[in-house]
Amino acid sequence: MSQRQVLQVFEQYQKARTQFVQMVAELATRPQNIETLQNAGVMSLLRPLLLDVVPTIQQTAALALGRLANYNDDLAEAVVKGDILPQLVYSLAEQNRFYKKAAAFVLRAVGKHSPQLAQAIVDCGALDTLVICLEDFDPGVKEAAVWALGYIARHNNKVPTELSQAVVDAGAVPLLVLCIQEPEIALKRIAASALSDISKHSPELAQTVVDAGAIAHLAQMILNPDAKLKRQVLSALSQVAKHSVDLAEMVVEAEIFPVVLTCLKDKDEYVKKNASTLIREVAKHTPELSQLIVNAGGVAAVIDCIGSCKGNIRLPGIMMLGYVAAHSENLAMAVIISKGVPQLSICLSEEPEDHIKAAAAWALGQIGRHTPEHARAVAVTNTLPVLLSLYMSAESSEDLQIKCKKAIKNILQKCTYLPALEPFLYDAPPNILKHVVGQFSKVLPHDSKARRLFVTSGGLKKVQEIKAEPGSLLQEYINSINSCYPEEIVRYYSPGYSDTLLQRVDSYQPLIN
Repeated sequence: MSQRQVLQVFEQYQKARTQFVQMVAELATRPQNIETLQNAGVMSLLRPLLLDVVPTIQQTAALALGRLANYNDDLAEAVVKGDILPQLVYSLAEQNRFYKKAAAFVLRAVGKHSPQLAQAIVDCGALDTLVICLEDFDPGVKEAAVWALGYIARHNNKVPTELSQAVVDAGAVPLLVLCIQEPEIALKRIAASALSDISKHSPELAQTVVDAGAIAHLAQMILNPDAKLKRQVLSALSQVAKHSVDLAEMVVEAEIFPVVLTCLKDKDEYVKKNASTLIREVAKHTPELSQLIVNAGGVAAVIDCIGSCKGNIRLPGIMMLGYVAAHSENLAMAVIISKGVPQLSICLSEEPEDHIKAAAAWALGQIGRHTPEHARAVAVTNTLPVLLSLYMSAESSEDLQIKCKKAIKNILQKCTYLPALEPFLYDAPPNILKHVVGQFSKVLPHDSKARRLFVTSGGLKKVQEIKAEPGSLLQEYINSINSCYPEEIVRYYSPGYSDTLLQRVDSYQPLIN
């Protein structure tokens, strides 16, 4: 056999291996093929090809493994159990940029599924190698490594900060901050996302991101034309700001106001949502931070944003209005003046999802609980009957019922606007009725017009029909209302009074001359 014939055997074998990995990588792009590939033992066949002498076969084998592991945690688990991770980590440090990208893709595909699988990647020493890849000249290698690190940091393990802390301890944060300054948009996006995933778990981790100088660079990108980048930038700033007053102030000091308000008008729904979330996370901490947002025109801008979108995109804005209003009378009045109440009422009536209705109910309660003026501003929008019907509906979730009940009580305890209270005399259950009657007992002694109207509208008659326990708070309120009227008027509107009159007619002996 000639030398050429001998070499031909090797060439054919190489061609067959190349064809095999290329076909598997191609087949792995279609979900319907995954189970068949798995049952055919594809994992054990790909594993030795990761160490193939031909670089393109190595890379394509890694790509195929990544695509398979990406589908479900069973396949990702198979990568871990097949002892493939140490091979990948070793090659990640040694091989060319194409292989590095493919190997980082496998690590990301395995790590995304669960904290346990992410922990397996940490345990095999991948973090140090991935962090080294962040300094690679090739932006594609950096991007692939950032993806993998971000997916690991995203998870809550038994100790919520454990995986994120491991990423930080490997020295990733300063390099991620450098990545957000690179010219490539795709790299900026994923680096901002990874910083967001690290920051979200604890104030200490968020502080690490701040100390690396991330805030100023993130803040500069708020007005970047790329919507996907803006989403991640706003998310990262939100995850820092949410933890404490100090961190929120650091975000504000990067001069995010008023520029962040322009994002509330963005065409991209998730840019709107993340901008609202950032404003909410700042507003919730202190009256001073809320006042800063009011002064920048933030409340009016958020209300406009709520009006221009639907569903979950509205949720952070609704909550932000509640947080602002909760801080003080003046801040709640700022929400009222900016026409926040009608917008929240629309959300309460229109939104199909209970958790969004619940947030709107909570926010309305925070606005109405301060003074009679605040309560009236809520009551005149005809919101109270909607809150009551949601509270009494069997279809409402438990959380929605609780939020509606609390909002009704908050508003009723300050409400002196009687036309809004009167329908409650007829519809409210006893635990709400008590508060309604209580408000009438406070207002009627001091308002003669209201006393007259209360009689002509049928309110006094209705109060006489309420069955209250003797000595109860409700009975005290009824007695207080009755003491505002002459005794014969109260008797006239009491149940059974007409029967008593008829009995007197029956028993009356006319005087005949």
